[in-house]
Amino acid sequence: MAVYHNDPELPVPFLLIFILVPMIELAVLIKVGSHIGVLWTMALIFLTAVIGVGLLRVQGLATLMRASQRMEEGQIPARELAEGFLLAMAGAMLLTPGFVTDALGFALLVPGVRGALAGSVMNMLKVRAAGSMQGQFRHYSNGRGEREVHPHRDPEIHHNPHRPDVIDGDYKRED
Repeated sequence: MAVYHNDPELPVPFLLIFILVPMIELAVLIKVGSHIGVLWTMALIFLTAVIGVGLLRVQGLATLMRASQRMEEGQIPARELAEGFLLAMAGAMLLTPGFVTDALGFALLVPGVRGALAGSVMNMLKVRAAGSMQGQFRHYSNGRGEREVHPHRDPEIHHNPHRPDVIDGDYKRED
């Protein structure tokens, strides 16, 4: 039997990120603004956003082309999908006003950094996928003495109260 956990509260690390990152950004913006002035600080924020979006576009298209090539070869573009996710994060960070998020966004645009993080993302997703798939496959006989694996035929996991349960059985036709 699978157990699903729907906790509407954010985990503590995410809550800390949403509180600490804006506070750090604000402190850095105040410090930089006091040294170079408000207008230069705003211009620098705008410039980093424009440069970042341009680099993001180039990196994103390159990743999309690699994913397309892997699919044409009949392979799953898992690494490219992970890199695409990281590029989306980079884009969000680059468009968020601030120097700390810009630095993190630019770091994600560096292929070596993104590649290393993509490997970590893929490993994390493999572990989660493997854990979530346990118990979701049942083996059924197909009537010829062979065993088949059918995902999502476990009534304990996917029970629909508006549809009667499916009864699985074998039959033999006699003419």
